[in-house]
Amino acid sequence: MENPGYARRLTLMDAALIVVGGIIGGGIFLNPGIAAQRTDSSLVLLCLWVGGGLLTLIGCLCYAELGARRPEAGGSYVYLREAFGKLAGFLFGWTMLLVIYSGSSAAVATIFGSYATSVFGLSPTLVKPLAVGAIVFVTGLNLFGIRFGAQVQNVFAILKLAAIAVLVVTGLAFAGAGTTQALTPSPTHVAGGLAGALLPVLFAFSGFSYLNNLAGEVRDPQRTLPRALVLGMLVVIAAYVLTNYAYLAVLGHDGLASSQAPAADVMSRVFGDTGAKIIAIGIAVSTLGFCNITLVAGARVLQVMGEDGLFFASVARLHPRYRTPNIALMALSGWAIVLVLAANYGQLLDFATFGDWAAYAVTIATLFWYRRHATGRPAFVTPAYPLLPLTFLLAVIAVVVAYAWDKPLSAGVVCLVVLAGLPVYAVWRRLFRLATP
Repeated sequence: MENPGYARRLTLMDAALIVVGGIIGGGIFLNPGIAAQRTDSSLVLLCLWVGGGLLTLIGCLCYAELGARRPEAGGSYVYLREAFGKLAGFLFGWTMLLVIYSGSSAAVATIFGSYATSVFGLSPTLVKPLAVGAIVFVTGLNLFGIRFGAQVQNVFAILKLAAIAVLVVTGLAFAGAGTTQALTPSPTHVAGGLAGALLPVLFAFSGFSYLNNLAGEVRDPQRTLPRALVLGMLVVIAAYVLTNYAYLAVLGHDGLASSQAPAADVMSRVFGDTGAKIIAIGIAVSTLGFCNITLVAGARVLQVMGEDGLFFASVARLHPRYRTPNIALMALSGWAIVLVLAANYGQLLDFATFGDWAAYAVTIATLFWYRRHATGRPAFVTPAYPLLPLTFLLAVIAVVVAYAWDKPLSAGVVCLVVLAGLPVYAVWRRLFRLATP
């Protein structure tokens, strides 16, 4: 029986909230302290968050054109397959399955487990079981159609924005109107390299590409995708900059740099333990929303790979009623659960973030291929081409190199996973007689 095809049921609001939900996970609640450690003033720190947001917005504009050119499920996999051949597409999907999307889901689910045990005073031994439960929960929500899954995701996204709003209002009210503490220089911190300070900022902006994987389920995608990417990204930039200003207003630059949990520190100063628990619940909801989007987006990649004969044929099947890739979703979720049980949070985060940003670089490179080889003009084109794509590409390459220099073991493991995909692809092609790309 032929697949019924994806149903285009996602509206502009749904799509924009998917962008928001795919970016805002746990990074904004953890990474500002790391960025503060590597800068010498609050003003420089805020400029880094604005600059990181604008750079990511450029990435959104590039992905908007790619999505307008190929408004179908699969995202980066489709662009790489078409531009550079089936091998390139397979290596992306292989790494996505083993490291990037599964690792991101596992890492953020672990954050959920940590905060859930903290809020309810549970034993730390329950962190991994709760993380597994979170993955199973969000997987179950998306087995019954994209419309239902999108409605749940919208709730997650609105709740996480509400948590950020509470944090910002609390921080600014506590500091008082007209405070200057938020922008005062730090007397103890010396600025390090720009790349080192920008790393945790850019990693907090990861996930903006997930919407493109769902392009086959977006209404009027040539118009909706660009609008949703830009609108969602602007909301995230505003949320991130205001959150960092609130941190600085309450904690100061030195206090932020020394904080391991700035959001909890801000809330506890105002509301005590109750405030810390409130924000912990907000962070837990945020992580659930991120896991939801990551797994849903990754499942679409596996489903398209199955249709192309680059993965098991069973994962290509869509549910006849709900028109969702349920087998692909359960396969990706199952591997994410394996990673939760097999690795710790730090390892998962390192593997996923390096692979994620490396994938952004090779995906943006496909835009130059499309401009050279594709016929016709898409509904949306990246402005200031080729300056903006080149700026984003060079910046991402610099970030990936800096990250590899800082964490060579993690980068090496991801590279080995990619290389391992070469013989797997060769064997797969021989067994299933794939056409040579």
